[in-house]
Amino acid sequence: MSNPSPHPPVLRKLRQLWSVVRESHRAPLVGKPNPPRLVDPEQLGITFIGHSSFLVQIAGRNLLVDPVFETRLVLLRRQRRPGILIDHLPPVDAVLLTHAHMDHLNLPSLRKIIRHATKLTGVAPQAIVPKGVADLVENLGFRSVTELEWWQTTALDADPADEPVSITMTPARHWGARMFKDTHRQFGGYVIAGAGHSVYHSGDTAYFGGFHEIGQRLQPQIALLPIGAYFPDSYRAVHTSPEEALQAFLDLGSATTMVPMHYNTFPLGREPMTEPPIRLVAAAKKAGIAGQVDVLGEGETMVVKQKDHSSQGRSIRSRSA
Repeated sequence: MSNPSPHPPVLRKLRQLWSVVRESHRAPLVGKPNPPRLVDPEQLGITFIGHSSFLVQIAGRNLLVDPVFETRLVLLRRQRRPGILIDHLPPVDAVLLTHAHMDHLNLPSLRKIIRHATKLTGVAPQAIVPKGVADLVENLGFRSVTELEWWQTTALDADPADEPVSITMTPARHWGARMFKDTHRQFGGYVIAGAGHSVYHSGDTAYFGGFHEIGQRLQPQIALLPIGAYFPDSYRAVHTSPEEALQAFLDLGSATTMVPMHYNTFPLGREPMTEPPIRLVAAAKKAGIAGQVDVLGEGETMVVKQKDHSSQGRSIRSRSA
């Protein structure tokens, strides 16, 4: 009979986690927030806040996806500041949450966003979440909370004169428990469509065959795809490497521009923090599509002007002043 391991799996994982937490506090925070660039109602504006957080301006509406503005996730500290501050946000109409993990559903950030929006307009944002997640946010003060399952669609609240904006939840390969046993919580991504524009935010996901179907069904034109937390290789069961994310972009078929996310903010994987975009750009050059990958810095905004979304002259990228 062999001797028991002096470091059982649980203890070993706790040691690894503590090592990551300590590392996250060693380097000083970098980056400088700036007010976001605001766009006209007929334009599409996509502002990268950091990690998987985006401000999406579409059809005159302002949406936040997975907004995380806090410096710490419990003990883990972010490495780069958010590209914009909550106080600089325009009135937020809706908040979309892809799943319940703490680096995507951040309760302190959500409370502050609700207070800010209510102060500006007197009306709190609506929230859209996967099925089984509503209980985490329904007491925060959102004016409404809508749960979706894969392929279900809802519309943003609107006046009759407003351009409609639809939100469709899309499949992903990940997991949704916030703690350990609440595995009933679902997860996924979203396609946001309105005023002739459409944006796909995949949420966290591994590479899987579902990207083909998302492209065929919903034909998103801009794809926000995750490229970090892929090492060690076992992490790729729930995350994509940069090369896999690029393949997901190609699988969509309809998308003309890829914007990477989920990297260089929280040390969630063991790869070097700055490695994912370097690998992505190299893979895009090798595939001959470097011009279709737009690596936004925190606080930078992509502005899509034309409704035809042709691959030439379709979008411009600008840095907020």
